[in-house]
Amino acid sequence: MPLSDDQIVEKIRDGARHYYRQLVARYKDRGMTLALRILRNREDAEEALQDAFVRALRGLDAFKGQSKFGTWFYRILYNACISNLEKRSRRTKEVELDEDEGYELHEMGHSAPLSVQIEMRDLADIVKRTIESMPEKYAAVLTLFYLQEFSHEEICGITNLPLGTVKTHLFRARALLQRRLQREVPEGVST
Repeated sequence: MPLSDDQIVEKIRDGARHYYRQLVARYKDRGMTLALRILRNREDAEEALQDAFVRALRGLDAFKGQSKFGTWFYRILYNACISNLEKRSRRTKEVELDEDEGYELHEMGHSAPLSVQIEMRDLADIVKRTIESMPEKYAAVLTLFYLQEFSHEEICGITNLPLGTVKTHLFRARALLQRRLQREVPEGVST
């Protein structure tokens, strides 16, 4: 049976720092998804994720356990991404979007007909492009809520935004996504 985050944290605090690899393995993929949604650049996202893991390890003794480790870690990652955006905006006002950032799309089973697989892949591409084109504040909240499956309250803790603002960002992000899907998805393709 795998160890819980709390058990791993206790082992690390007791000097078994090699257990930190388990936390990294547990949070790296979802963390990368969040960082990519905010930063929209693979290299910057990798740098922010690595920075967040280092900060979390260094600050582990200060982690009080008042929230889940994941919520605490994603707060650190979110702050690392925002810091990166601030540095980037100071360097330049022009942000280049990398066309192929290596997003992992969920593969459909081979049992689905090829035409359905193609339609779903096209739909996933439209959703990905739509999220990439959203302002960072909407993309981050949408990713945290739907892909990371955090509650509204957990998102408040991660982003340090009031509950009403989180709900508003989520509402507006959904509306943007819905409008884009209605424009781009051909008739007959179920969304």
